[in-house]
Amino acid sequence: MQKVLIIGAGGIGSAVAREVVASGGRVFLAGRNPESLQKLSSELNCEWETLEATDAASVDACGDKAAENLEGVTGIVNCVGSILLKPGHLTSSDEWHETIAANLTTAFHCVRTAGRLLRSSGGSVVLLSSAAGRIGLANHEAVAAAKAGVIGLTRSAAATYARSKIRFNCVAPGLVRTPLAAGLLSSELAEKASVSMHPLGRIGEPEDVSSAVCWFLDPKNSWVTGQILGVDGGLADLKAKN
Repeated sequence: MQKVLIIGAGGIGSAVAREVVASGGRVFLAGRNPESLQKLSSELNCEWETLEATDAASVDACGDKAAENLEGVTGIVNCVGSILLKPGHLTSSDEWHETIAANLTTAFHCVRTAGRLLRSSGGSVVLLSSAAGRIGLANHEAVAAAKAGVIGLTRSAAATYARSKIRFNCVAPGLVRTPLAAGLLSSELAEKASVSMHPLGRIGEPEDVSSAVCWFLDPKNSWVTGQILGVDGGLADLKAKN
């Protein structure tokens, strides 16, 4: 049975939790918003904990609680993140540091906790990057740097912990219809522009990403590590025909 700690149970994290439970696994939810965590935990009959994912001690403590509640952890997923669309010269120092903290520091804390919790048992860790970390997109400097960092972190951790049978993989989505992205899809014109960037001609849904995350979590895929999977409608790799 899979036993998965999901950090950041928002749009994508909630979809991952539902898919793990639907397949017969158990989850432990963690995040900032107690109301949404309580609602999802009631739906899935699981435990939850509030945490500040930018704080290493908070993530460590949450990992310990998840391991106690689930009687061991087989997988960890970090879905914490943010979106900042600004050119570099208009990005403040505070915005830069907040973006790095939300996207890269939280991923590092997940790696740190996983290395401690899973070193004797092995397991699967999935981090979330972005198409912006794989292709140059205008006005994405801060978030692109953070998400590219997640890709490098994934590959290094995969190498470090391979002998401990801890697999580290990364999903890099395009724009996904989640509460976090609501501001980017707030008008018909904005949504049309976003759709046109994706060669497959649509915005992603949380389930598009969660299916990839769960594939990496599945122990049937235990010979896969250090991989970056673009689930982005072709955004980072293709130029669609006009």
